[in-house]
Amino acid sequence: MKRRWILTAGLALLSILKMAAEDGSHLWLRPHQGANAQVTAPRQSPTLDIAANELRQAWKGAPVTLELKKDKQLGQEGFRISRQADRVLLSSPNETGLLYGAYHLLRLQETQALSRLDGEGVTEVPAYGLRILNHWDNLDGTIERGYAGQSLWNWDELPGKLSDRYEAYARANASVGINATVLNNVNASPQMLSTEYLQKVKALADVFRPYGIRVFLSVNFASPMQLGGLSTADPLDKAVIRWWKDKAKEIYQLIPDFGGFLVKANSEGQPGPCDFGRTHAEGANMLADALKPYKGIVMWRAFVYSPSDADRAKQAYLEFQPLDGRFRSNVIVQIKNGPIDFQPREPYSPLFGAMPKTPLMVEFQITQEYLGHSNHLAYLAPMWKEFFQFVTPASIQAVAGVSNIGSDTNWCGHPFAQSNWYAFGRLAWNPELSSDEIADEWLKQTFTTDEAFVGPVKEIMLESREAVVDYMMPLGLHHLFAWGHHYGPEPWCSVDGARPDWLPSYYHKADAEGIGFDRSSKGSNATAQYPAELAAQYDNLSTCPDEYVLWFHHVPWTHRLQSGRTLWDELCHRYDNGVQQVKKFQKVWDQAEKYVDLQRFQEVQSLLKIQMRDAVWWKDACLLYFQEFSKLPIPYDIERPIHNLRSLQKVQLPISNYECPTEELLNKNR
Repeated sequence: MKRRWILTAGLALLSILKMAAEDGSHLWLRPHQGANAQVTAPRQSPTLDIAANELRQAWKGAPVTLELKKDKQLGQEGFRISRQADRVLLSSPNETGLLYGAYHLLRLQETQALSRLDGEGVTEVPAYGLRILNHWDNLDGTIERGYAGQSLWNWDELPGKLSDRYEAYARANASVGINATVLNNVNASPQMLSTEYLQKVKALADVFRPYGIRVFLSVNFASPMQLGGLSTADPLDKAVIRWWKDKAKEIYQLIPDFGGFLVKANSEGQPGPCDFGRTHAEGANMLADALKPYKGIVMWRAFVYSPSDADRAKQAYLEFQPLDGRFRSNVIVQIKNGPIDFQPREPYSPLFGAMPKTPLMVEFQITQEYLGHSNHLAYLAPMWKEFFQFVTPASIQAVAGVSNIGSDTNWCGHPFAQSNWYAFGRLAWNPELSSDEIADEWLKQTFTTDEAFVGPVKEIMLESREAVVDYMMPLGLHHLFAWGHHYGPEPWCSVDGARPDWLPSYYHKADAEGIGFDRSSKGSNATAQYPAELAAQYDNLSTCPDEYVLWFHHVPWTHRLQSGRTLWDELCHRYDNGVQQVKKFQKVWDQAEKYVDLQRFQEVQSLLKIQMRDAVWWKDACLLYFQEFSKLPIPYDIERPIHNLRSLQKVQLPISNYECPTEELLNKNR
């Protein structure tokens, strides 16, 4: 009996130690024991070898046959999986499709969904041919709006030394169907196109290629001047045209499957064709012509806000809509999901639907620049699904996501931030998937399939983005962030010499009468940029949805909203609800302890404490500040502020754009 007890205790201790060893580095691709699958492939190749090895190491079912088979319904990357009498048949027109199919088969296994193979089986076809991550990584190793360490790309060591993480990165992307990557910041250094760096890019492209991932580069429009020594970057200048054609030839000689260029032009100080009296279309077309012989594309960002109108939310539409139909066929205009800048909630950008003659793509932000960095749990699939409620998937050609990946052991800083990388890939493949389905998949692959864990924690995930909106900027408020780093509240922010549209007061416009930006027909008339039915709904204060009401209207403090409460009371209740939600998240996570390894449990627990303190900080700062205008009492059923306004106005966080504030730093500076 004693020996049995010792053995049992030893096994229990071993189990605990094994759980404690998890650090998140495997993402949703955790290794599994007990698999020794029989896999038959049509031939050997780098891609097929990866697919077969993935199955051999993790598949626990019947033998699998990989089959290359022409099928017009599957396009280039789709696949079918079906049960045969004594095997599983996985077919696709090409090798990359078989790789995606292998990962999907394993996904079905790990999420206990193999019953979907019954009957006719599973057929998957990606919604978009281009599903791309945008890295805002700089050549010095920093990441603009990156909160998970330094850049993955060790430029100083490339091309001679390849980190193991490069292949792990490619594998993770392929497992969710991401098929392209932009390696560098849209605020691009011309040096990226130098021969020295192109050799480094080639080394990465060679690693990524077997996983079906093509490399793109952000380019500086003034590169012919800064790198090539020309006196101009005018897109109609013959020498400039020749420089770009020569550069394209050099790139494709090194990287035959190079994807093309991403361009940020005439925005936030970046050079562009407008500097030379040319249009965005003329600039994009010049680059597109250089890439066309190689089937490369140009992704031209529509993120512009030159002071052409009093309302920044209108400016991209005003600048790009008149250019509809003037872009080359291999130019895709890349538009942020909202009309301003990745706010926790924005209405969709009205440019979608306003340029029917131009290929368009949406740009989401996976990194949490405006949602608490990697300190806050904010599952973003519901935000992106909200976009697709207004913009039909078929109306856009591609999907991009600004990466949240860095050198941290767990890749994304917050363990739950991994879910946003995963969700982006899954939605880029199939935007019809629900937020619930994706969260369910991610939790079961990343932690456990035990429903006692999955059910409550999935509920946290599904509620988290709305909670962040509530404790930061409910009812359509936006851009109330602290200067520069966008972490924490500063609705009173004032900086000498700053552009008005970089300051919170430009957006909230709080005064004794009310709060909110009047974008109705009586104000900036931004509502007129939307389709007629939506324009009419948004333009009328009585029909404008509460979640957008302060985006489109300057609302009196005592105006009664659709909820039945006055604006002031509803604002107070929304802020308080956000705080209460985070308290609930803490309780649910504490009860999940027995289902999670020690390291990740404690890490999430610690981060939820930061999120709780931040939620209270946001609530107190905003309500106390806006109360100075409303002169109204905070309702009695709302938790009292624990700070005073004057002390909050003295808070200064000395953090840069490139790091996430630690608990120690936050406590020190509040």
